[in-house]
Amino acid sequence: MAENLELDELRLDASGHADYGDGALIACDRLVRIYSAEGIEVQALQGLDLIVAEGELTALVGASGSGKSTLMNILAGLDAPTAGTVRVAGHDLGIMSARQRLLYRRSVVGFIWQQTARNLLPYLTAAQNVELPLRLAGSGRRTRRSRALELLDVLGVAHCARRRPDQMSGGEQQRVAIGVALANSPSLLLADEPTGELDTETAASVFGALHTANSELGVTVLVVTHDPEVSRMVRRVIAIRDGRTSTETLRAQSPGEPGLSHAVEYAVLDRFGRLQLPTEMTDALGMRDRVRLEAEPDHIGVWPDRPAGPPADPPALPEVSDISPGDAI
Repeated sequence: MAENLELDELRLDASGHADYGDGALIACDRLVRIYSAEGIEVQALQGLDLIVAEGELTALVGASGSGKSTLMNILAGLDAPTAGTVRVAGHDLGIMSARQRLLYRRSVVGFIWQQTARNLLPYLTAAQNVELPLRLAGSGRRTRRSRALELLDVLGVAHCARRRPDQMSGGEQQRVAIGVALANSPSLLLADEPTGELDTETAASVFGALHTANSELGVTVLVVTHDPEVSRMVRRVIAIRDGRTSTETLRAQSPGEPGLSHAVEYAVLDRFGRLQLPTEMTDALGMRDRVRLEAEPDHIGVWPDRPAGPPADPPALPEVSDISPGDAI
């Protein structure tokens, strides 16, 4: 009880000055993370802005080194930002002590690793693995058992309750891992490449479990993925490039077609007015260093920094044989 009160006090203190993203489950405001090693600084996040509403199922994509893993570690309470603010469910992660981070990880956020071996203790059964977070939180034996069996049933792995991880398939292990992450009813579920080591069919079953957690249990889910099939099954895909959000793809169901078949990609305009243009577009037009902007009644035109049309040919110089003595050149 005292531990929960301590975390609640932190949440109330943080929410008192919340403006940007107020009411959202995740609000990252000009988030910066700099790593230093042997005198070299690497800016993993460079003023990133991000808003995720409660109840969303969102995918996060980006090339290696784009900053998405750094962002996930900060949201999970495993790392701290260098500058800027980040709030999750009203908790200000930038001012937390080590003890408060521990309480945050136990009660507010659940995390699933790509490597199945990191998610489960090998000497415990599936039910015992799901019960463990509840035991650490002080829940009674009957409550722990009931919650574990309920989660395993909802996630389609009730038959694995008495099995250890080495007696389960990779997909079953990941679905049990989702149960472990959901044991203490977190507000946010983070999944770092949860289908990265699985085949297509098994990956679909694991993503189905994440969708169930979102739709039936009401938890907000943020998934880091390189799997295009997974990113095509969520309504919102956020792309990170060079430590900032660059584009968002919003999907909707087209009339008469199954699934989320209609997609629109947007560039993200951050709070400083910065805009990242897709590389494939700028390269095709030869855009470098700077671009020319033109304001139109209903849009802004972006043009390469060069005159329209081919450059004019320079005036031809006279041939030497055509020059007479006394002619001006």
